[in-house]
Amino acid sequence: MHNKISDLLASQRSYFKEGNTKDLSLRLEKLKLLKSVIEEHETEICDALFRDFKKPKFESVLSETAFIISELDHIIKNLKSWSRPKKISSSLINFPSSDYIYSEAYGTCLIIAPWNYPFQLAISPLMGAIAAGNTVVLKPSELAPNTSQILADILGKVFPKEMLAVVQGGVSVSESLLAEKWDYVFFTGSVPVGKIVAKAIAPHLTPSTLELGGKNPCIIHKSAKVQLAAKRIVWGKFLNGGQTCIAPDYILIDSSIKKEFIDAVQKEITAAYGANPKNSPDYARIINEKNFDRLAGMLDGEKCPIGGEFEKGQLYIAPTLIDEPSLTSKVMEDEIFGPILPVLSFDTEEKLADIINKYSKPLALYVFSEDKKFSEKILNTYSFGGGAINDVVIQVVNKKLPFGGVGNSGNGAYHGKYSFDTFSHKKSISKRGTWLDVPLRYAPYADKVSLISKLMKKF
Repeated sequence: MHNKISDLLASQRSYFKEGNTKDLSLRLEKLKLLKSVIEEHETEICDALFRDFKKPKFESVLSETAFIISELDHIIKNLKSWSRPKKISSSLINFPSSDYIYSEAYGTCLIIAPWNYPFQLAISPLMGAIAAGNTVVLKPSELAPNTSQILADILGKVFPKEMLAVVQGGVSVSESLLAEKWDYVFFTGSVPVGKIVAKAIAPHLTPSTLELGGKNPCIIHKSAKVQLAAKRIVWGKFLNGGQTCIAPDYILIDSSIKKEFIDAVQKEITAAYGANPKNSPDYARIINEKNFDRLAGMLDGEKCPIGGEFEKGQLYIAPTLIDEPSLTSKVMEDEIFGPILPVLSFDTEEKLADIINKYSKPLALYVFSEDKKFSEKILNTYSFGGGAINDVVIQVVNKKLPFGGVGNSGNGAYHGKYSFDTFSHKKSISKRGTWLDVPLRYAPYADKVSLISKLMKKF
């Protein structure tokens, strides 16, 4: 395997150095073809996602295929303007000059995709890398084998392997890939694996984007519209079976409205999934037994006013609320990444701060409040990747917003133009005129110190 990967990487490097990917028309042609092939095979993609973890077709279209097609349209429409050198104002110190920022592809990129949104989170960074003019090796998740295979089939119809190749396999394949020297690495996954990736690429000082996760707080102020908050939280938390990196990880709610909120959540779960969510065609399953066992273990000894049922044979865990778990409990140790939602109450902002500050900077934070001063205070007090006021998850939809973490939840950002920029090195170029050459900078320097000091401070 190692030799095959080395040979593949060598062929992609040669393809890049020959300048093939610099052809903007070729990149646009491939992106348009990619869109066409995805549209042609949308039903098969949705079927693959269902076979992997019973993902409902509506959710597959919403969060995987339509999401990608929309972003492809945006990239195709704007790629010519993004690719042009950007003229910026020049410094009078360099007069006469014209200054520009050139976008330059890094070279050969490795993209390691996760299993929870196995189509979207493979294609989204990939199309940014191709748009910027890179070659790509994609490693999809082995935990979603049906989606992984259809990714290989679809991308094989669009790109030659010298431009983009899919390498399937498990942990050993990932290790072989990370042993190579890359020009850029893009990883989406858990914090522990993100640290392994960062360590592996550190000897080469390889630039990277790490899209990780964290314990995302969802704060419900006493002024919130409780029924609406419950409806939106139930949708965002239990979407994809709770396996969403930006889903609310735990609720922090004013104690005066906690009971009302729990009652509202029960009502909304029943409205969405029926009296027995196990029988609902709209409720996904846990990806595998390992993750099922991890999640089921979080329920041991906890008080569950809603849900708490599970069935290993079906990899089913009911939409579940846990009431006031200890901060030292399993469910509050790390990111949950499943359909389990702890509810903790607060009476003061000091208690709120004590809980939020116990954890590293999260990927997302949400506030439900009709008190704008409270919402703004929360946004300006805590550091997190991104979020929303009076809703959850929806910040990811706007292609003009960067998506990414901060600190322990990741580094770098993408989506829309931010994807193009992520996979582009920005070269600063100053084009000097030759019709005038101001002598100030040249030696001898006598009697020039005062003048240069004034000029540098002013310009």
